[in-house]
Amino acid sequence: MSLLSHDYYADQPDPSTGLSRTASLIARARTEAEASGAACLLVDNGDGLQGAPLGDKLPENPGRLHPLMQAFETLKYDAAGLGNHDFNYGLDRLRRVLADAPCPVICSNMTAAEPGLQLPFAPHAVLERSLPAAGPEDPPLRIGLFSVLPPQTLQWDSHHLAGRVQITPVMETARRTVQALKAAGCDAVVALAHTGLGPEAEHPGMENALRPLARLPGIDAIVAGHTHLLLPSEDEPFSKPVVMPGSLGSHLGVIDLELRRNGTGWKVTGGRCALRPIARRTPGGEVKPLVPEDPGFCAALAEDHAATRRRMEEPVGYSSRALHSYFTFFAPDPALSLVACAQAAAVRPLLAGTAAAALPLLSAVSPAKFGARAGPGYYTDVDAGPLCLRHVADLYVFPNELRAVIVSGAQLLDWLEMSAGLFNQITPGSSGQPAVNPERAGHNFDILHGLSYEIDLAAPSRFTPRGQLADPHARRIRNARWNGAPLRERQQFAVAVNSYRAAGGGHFRTLEHAVQMPLPPLQVRDTVRDYLAGRLPEDPLAEAPAPWRLAPMPGTEIRISTGPGARPHLHELDTSRVAAKGLTEDGFLSLAVAL
Repeated sequence: MSLLSHDYYADQPDPSTGLSRTASLIARARTEAEASGAACLLVDNGDGLQGAPLGDKLPENPGRLHPLMQAFETLKYDAAGLGNHDFNYGLDRLRRVLADAPCPVICSNMTAAEPGLQLPFAPHAVLERSLPAAGPEDPPLRIGLFSVLPPQTLQWDSHHLAGRVQITPVMETARRTVQALKAAGCDAVVALAHTGLGPEAEHPGMENALRPLARLPGIDAIVAGHTHLLLPSEDEPFSKPVVMPGSLGSHLGVIDLELRRNGTGWKVTGGRCALRPIARRTPGGEVKPLVPEDPGFCAALAEDHAATRRRMEEPVGYSSRALHSYFTFFAPDPALSLVACAQAAAVRPLLAGTAAAALPLLSAVSPAKFGARAGPGYYTDVDAGPLCLRHVADLYVFPNELRAVIVSGAQLLDWLEMSAGLFNQITPGSSGQPAVNPERAGHNFDILHGLSYEIDLAAPSRFTPRGQLADPHARRIRNARWNGAPLRERQQFAVAVNSYRAAGGGHFRTLEHAVQMPLPPLQVRDTVRDYLAGRLPEDPLAEAPAPWRLAPMPGTEIRISTGPGARPHLHELDTSRVAAKGLTEDGFLSLAVAL
């Protein structure tokens, strides 16, 4: 959710994001459509409920719409699909929000499993629109819309969804729903596909199924999402219009369909698509807005905006050092260390009197803000000094709950190997190879505090991105130790971890066999707040050394990208090993790191 061009974590304007600027592009596109005699639809493709403090709380005024629904009403949306993050707060919260939806909200591949459960969305929608350029005797255009999301949503939010809903595969749902929409007399079918590119070949349970979906007969256009890419792209040609407009309101995807009369209806004869950005980045890294914020849109959300800013300034605690994620992929990350300590401090008393009480307690954390497709400004960045709720939100973005699992030393090693798959294999003695594989998600780079270990980038990855064993002989994790002694495969550990990972999210298959300890519902973000406020005791992990490092590789230099906001923190690094190499074309700061 990025409705306004405002960074609530830093409490400052951010011209690179915001539906408030996309709204200006929407107005222009509608004017163009009207001038050409075309019908116009405005649709959303999910993940609108999570992602910024503006939508974290329901409005205190019972008569006021949730900010997302207010945005949809103000911009006169015609339909909206759902994404996996829309279920992060549970079905009951989703129902309360969607009760005020001003347009059809669709999710085609999720159905109720719990007897009597009424889901707050429709399986599909059929909209009729008159074509202004058509003759008075011409029929209206019937447009069928369906929406699909990853089946893994059921796993990622299992604590909200297990036993209540079921999710059918993307392609199976698409075939069935396209057939139903065609049978209902739809002239055009548009897929709101909350899914990324994925492989060419179809297989069961695909998370990212855009490529095979785009080949499915009967679909005339696709609005894609989930992986925050920019489509259309010259590198990804499709036989039909497909848009994926980035993230955080950065682009408007525009699809133009060409039609002709076909008996008693219409037939799609062609189409084209394009992206329209709200801003551009100069060679010096400065963001230049290309369109202004829509004043009417901003006025509609002004009350929510002001209330969120007030709430985010609530005092929490104090930090004697800066907390940021600029170096998270190659150096100690103090922000992640704090989250790890908060998780452990909250879990320790909850394990008292259980079978896990006598086990060593570790804490698993991973970065949430690490640039990548979200852009060079998307990093945790908290100054030393007094802290408030917006800093807590910056330290932990997702509404995950706290979990505790029991795993063996062997499972821990595979856990770490899966995490280490983030990195490319580096040739010893080379210079300038990028260390991080952009096809791997940074939020799947787990660090296990309480252990010590090295990651050897010269070795191949043991696991594929889907968690399948790629090379049974490959081992990147070296010198794994607990309490100074080598990690034993049969040794047992308790691990504090978030609900997403505990459920096997990110294809961490070793955790599918982990024993979960029952804990009361508790959001990780709340533990961070309580730890900073002193309501939780300082955890012993706070005194532990940095848990990991990249294994030495003499004569080898890698490249790692970070945000330009890292410049004031470069003094924290060993300057004999790390050097800034200037900004890349997309605004990131390139660092050369000697191994």
